[in-house]
Amino acid sequence: MTDKVFLPLDPLLSNELRLGIMSILTTAEYADFTYIKNTTKATSGNLSIQIDKLEKAKYIKVKKTFKGKMPQTLCSITPTGTQALADHVKVLRSYLNMDTIK
Repeated sequence: MTDKVFLPLDPLLSNELRLGIMSILTTAEYADFTYIKNTTKATSGNLSIQIDKLEKAKYIKVKKTFKGKMPQTLCSITPTGTQALADHVKVLRSYLNMDTIK
């Protein structure tokens, strides 16, 4: 049996809701708060907190606008976020197939 080395996962992306937000944003130019909330089934408060954490890490960009007279929060993934997610997925895959770790 060979010794296995587990590479560290990104702690920000190990959270289910933050990973879900990032997954949504990889498939769209942007997504609004309501869409992300409905898709993830998160509460408004929890979603706000997780979006703030991702924004502070520069994984996502948040733009506050208005749609008519209603405030709208739009989120988009940044190049830093795209790379972080790709790295996170690569490490997860290595956990499943330890022979690929070099």
